[in-house]
Amino acid sequence: MELDPLPDLALLPDIELKQLIKDLTQAEREVSMQRRVLHGRIDMLRQELVRRLTTKDEGALSVVDVDALARILAGRIPDVDRLQEDPGGTE
Repeated sequence: MELDPLPDLALLPDIELKQLIKDLTQAEREVSMQRRVLHGRIDMLRQELVRRLTTKDEGALSVVDVDALARILAGRIPDVDRLQEDPGGTE
């Protein structure tokens, strides 16, 4: 979403100022809804990752370091690379 520059507010008639406020408020609501949907999807993906990590020896992710997972889920993005490493060293 690209924001247009604001017009000269001192020259803007009241009706146009009110409409601009209404339009931007609606745009903010739409962005907020998208953000909530994205956060929900991220939460579901993280939950699936944790579920996979907590099962015993069911897939390559079960060998990932739990501390590394905690750092990843805490938002330390550089640790994401550790999940993509081959645990058997066969890359």
